[in-house]
Amino acid sequence: MEFTVPDLAEVDLDRVLKSLADPQRRRVVLELLEDTSGAERACSSFDLPVSKSTRTHHWRVLREAGLIHQRGAGNGTYVRLRLDEFDARFPGLLRTIARL
Repeated sequence: MEFTVPDLAEVDLDRVLKSLADPQRRRVVLELLEDTSGAERACSSFDLPVSKSTRTHHWRVLREAGLIHQRGAGNGTYVRLRLDEFDARFPGLLRTIARL
């Protein structure tokens, strides 16, 4: 099951920056950015010291901001960064944030 994500033309920079203002969500994006293969990762593989419902909230915020693709499979969910698409809309933004 694929979760709905906004078309990149509809992604709002303010919403992206607000989603990245949270240190937990920013850390997730930076971890995904470090993996140059662009492979999916199990959502459960991230070390987020928060409750399951808060994790779910973080995934939703990142997805609705247009930063990630998320899909459900069996008992788990998987995530990948929309880096190529995102760079086409906001060139270099995520790598710039990673350097801060």
